[in-house]
Order: sequence, then C-alpha cells, then structure tokens
Amino acid sequence: MSGPVLIEVTRGPVVESRHEGAAAVVRPDGSVVGAWGDIDRPILPRSANKPIQAMAFVESGAVEGFGLGNEHIALACASHSGEKRHVETVRAWLQRVGLSEADLECGTHPPRLQATIEELARAGRQATAAYNNCSGKHSGFLTTAVAYGEPTRGYIKYDHPVQRRLREVMTDLSGADANAFPYGTDGCGIPTLATPIKVLARAMANMAEPSRLSNKHAEAATRIRAAMSAEPFMMAGTGRFCTRINEALPGVAQIKTGAEGVFCGMLPTLGLGVAVKVWDGAARAAEVAMATLLDHLGVLPADQRAQILHPPVKNVVGLLVGEMRPAKSWLG
Repeated sequence: MSGPVLIEVTRGPVVESRHEGAAAVVRPDGSVVGAWGDIDRPILPRSANKPIQAMAFVESGAVEGFGLGNEHIALACASHSGEKRHVETVRAWLQRVGLSEADLECGTHPPRLQATIEELARAGRQATAAYNNCSGKHSGFLTTAVAYGEPTRGYIKYDHPVQRRLREVMTDLSGADANAFPYGTDGCGIPTLATPIKVLARAMANMAEPSRLSNKHAEAATRIRAAMSAEPFMMAGTGRFCTRINEALPGVAQIKTGAEGVFCGMLPTLGLGVAVKVWDGAARAAEVAMATLLDHLGVLPADQRAQILHPPVKNVVGLLVGEMRPAKSWLG
C-alpha cells in the first residue's frame, strides 16, 4: 500500500519518519469534496465507525426504556481508557438491563493509563471485561439484544441479529450493500467490515447531515452526535485526542479513532463526513492527519492549531527533540 505522505516526524532538522495514507471528505449524496490517495480502497474501520454501530442501540428505544443517558450513548461510541468513571458506568449500565460483566464477550486487556494499572496492582485486583476499551460498545449491543428480546449469548457473531442489524444501518447510511463487504474479526471479537474509504466517509456525512435518511435514522444520528459532544470524556479519557477535539468543538465536529491508523469524523455545520487511513497503522499520524483536515476545512480552533498540528516529540528526560507535522506536499 502506498499513497501521498500525509505526516512527517522530525528529529532535530531531519525528517526521521514519513507516514503515507489516504483521506476523503464527502457529502451525504456521495459527492467527493476532497480526496487524497486511493479512496476507493477498502479498509477495516475498526473502532472508527462505532458511532454508526451505536445507531441500532439508540433506535431500539432502550435508552428511554432503561433510563439511560448521554453518557451511555457516548460510551457505546467510545474506545475508552478504562478509567474509574468508564468502568463504573459500564457495570451500573449492565446491572440496569439485568446483565453483568460476565455477559460481555469483548475479552479483557490492561487499562490504557499506567495510573489505573498501578491502582489495580495496589488493590490486588486485575482488570475485567469492563476495562476493555470496547466495553461500552458491547454494552450497547447487549442492551439492544435485550430490548428486542433476542439471545444475548453470541451477540458478536456475524449472523446474530445484533450484527445483521448493524449491516442494515451501514447499508442505509453509506449507499453500499454492507452485506457484500468482506470482513475480518476486530480486536474485541465482532465482525469488522472492509469498507472503501469514500463509502465510510459518506456514511459519516449522512450522520452529520441526516436529512436524506429516514426519520428513525435521522433522530438517532442527531442524538449520537449530541451525546458525543456532551460527554467527550466518555469517548476516550484523560488527555486523549478524541476527548480533546470533541470537547473543543461541541456541535461542530464529532470524531472517532480506530486501530491501525483509522479516523472518522462528522462535521454537521458543514454537512460533511471524513475518513482517514494511515497505511502503516500509526495512531500518532492518524491524529495529526485528522487535525490537519479539520484545519483545512476551517473548524480547528485557532488557539489549538500549534499544539495539535505540530505535537512535540520529546525524549525520555522531557527534552524537545522534534515534532510531528503535516507534510507540505499533502495540502501545501
């Protein structure tokens, strides 16, 4: 895979690394506003399409039925850091719908933050499935199954009604038959659909400006965007890029990261969707690439441009040794 160089990393006066990628900015009707690299190439969105995957949860009526709120909707869209509020909210949520962590099929991994790992060690405890960065999404899947009276066991399987429903939503939002997409298995066990970058951006555009969608889809998309803006901490966590951008641009941009260098965004004030893929899978480059596109589209706050577009590279003693930056050859 190759494409234009999106991001450079310097050390002193030398460009030490270059990250190639592809990006698309698309309107709800599928017309392309901006394209860099091969935007027709299918990619695995990983967690970047979680807002799309949360649509069925919101549409099920479970939010009202179980007395849930913005924090739960945001968690359903999140790749969280496993901090105290994330974990406690997931546990209380599952209890509210008559389930527990034992029903989560996302597996367990260490929390993202070293402070949380040390806190668990001091208490002699280990991380559980609620600490998984996808536990909110999986809680949304389980809640959807409960709301529709479906089996909760095996909800991660391709043919389970929960997953079939997600493909129906993706088809409606993207204008492409998601049932025809090849798929792999995501880190949390669910199917991840190989989606062309342009198609993924179009789905995000229809969430950003949902007037072309059914009333049911449009209401869910609007509610999801509002929750992401209202609860930016739940989207990721302390110091995380998604949290910082969603907090800085409420109502203007709702963005979501995915593993292996993927980023998606909804820009409701512009009626646009954005999708980015960094081919070497570097999350650090995907973040700067997304920030660069937000700046290119005129929505990045001026007071944050320097820090977000040129994040510093420091050595182990904290000395500034370089920076990350958009490649001049990309957008000029």
